[in-house]
Amino acid sequence: MVFEQFLLIAALLVFISIIISKVSYRLGIPSLLFFLLLGMIAGSEGIGGIYFDNPQITQAMGTIALVFILFSGGLDTKWSEVKPVLGQGIVLSTVGVFITTITAGLFVNWITDLPLLLSLLIGAIVSSTDAAAVFSIFKSHKTGLKNNIAPLLELESGSNDPMAYFLTTTFIFLILNPTTSLEAMILSLIQSIGLGIVLGVLFGKGSVKLINNIKLQITGLYPVLLITLSALTFAITYYLGGNGYLSVYITALIIGNSECIYKRTQKEFFDAIAWLWQIFMFLILGLLVFPSEITPVIGMGLLISFFLILIARPLTIFLCLAPFKTGFKDKILISWVGIKGAVPIILATFPIVAGIEGADLIFNIVFFITITSALIQGSTIYTLARYLGLTTTPKTGE
Repeated sequence: MVFEQFLLIAALLVFISIIISKVSYRLGIPSLLFFLLLGMIAGSEGIGGIYFDNPQITQAMGTIALVFILFSGGLDTKWSEVKPVLGQGIVLSTVGVFITTITAGLFVNWITDLPLLLSLLIGAIVSSTDAAAVFSIFKSHKTGLKNNIAPLLELESGSNDPMAYFLTTTFIFLILNPTTSLEAMILSLIQSIGLGIVLGVLFGKGSVKLINNIKLQITGLYPVLLITLSALTFAITYYLGGNGYLSVYITALIIGNSECIYKRTQKEFFDAIAWLWQIFMFLILGLLVFPSEITPVIGMGLLISFFLILIARPLTIFLCLAPFKTGFKDKILISWVGIKGAVPIILATFPIVAGIEGADLIFNIVFFITITSALIQGSTIYTLARYLGLTTTPKTGE
């Protein structure tokens, strides 16, 4: 395929994705599902006939996409709204991800003949939630949520991906290096999270000073500077042994809540970049999957999906929020907002790249779980919130 053909096909796919996003708003289904399905239709087993089977490129592109998506999320997160639910958010994004990983992993191990570590790896991959799809649904209905539920979900979704990434890579390492000690794992976790936080704060404060004092003559270079800073934050943290995704989110959180020149313009720019990368990644992930390989895992995928939705997620929420004054109805809704996004599918490419036996099976299971989550949870979140009496309607003129 010549470059001009590739550019034409890519542009058409993105254009169609933008158009069908309007349909997803009206139907109350996350755009993610439509983007994935469009990629599958355009793939080698669809009418498009585009053959794509390169997990390495997908993983590399996924890393870049996650950096920009997390950075954009951090920029948009308002500290004044997040502060009252900071404790709950941190617990959900760390302990909550761990509980989901263990419970889901043990269930997979129970219903299949997969080894325990491989089962726990699946649990880790599907442990994170994706609120981008959730908020697009509420935004389309021009509806908010009571009792600080929205900021809590925003904080959880923006900060739980680093933990899911750490657990995924840790289990992959343990499968490849079974003699690794528990002490080494714990030290690695402390180092990863600790450096991620410290470097995120340092890069955040340093970036604010740099942006306000560099005095660039060309205004258009400020967004370019911010892109560079986000990439440097991730890469340097990664090479120093920290969690790059966590540091990127914290850096953006500090920048977004500080006085910076052209901040509004840069937020809008990053929002557009994040959306472009999300569409691009969903299309690639759709192209990467072969529908004929999904069929054999439907039964297993449905069992795991229902377990995650009806048991693992609610158990996690009720355990993690038990020490806090969170209402019963609030916990019910938060439990239902365990929708999966692009992150689990991207993480599912890691075992393939690492050469782990059974990696293709893991990818197909995770892909099916993501689609199931988007269909079942994504299409009913608004209805459930309204039934529980937890929605708010903005006043006229707001």
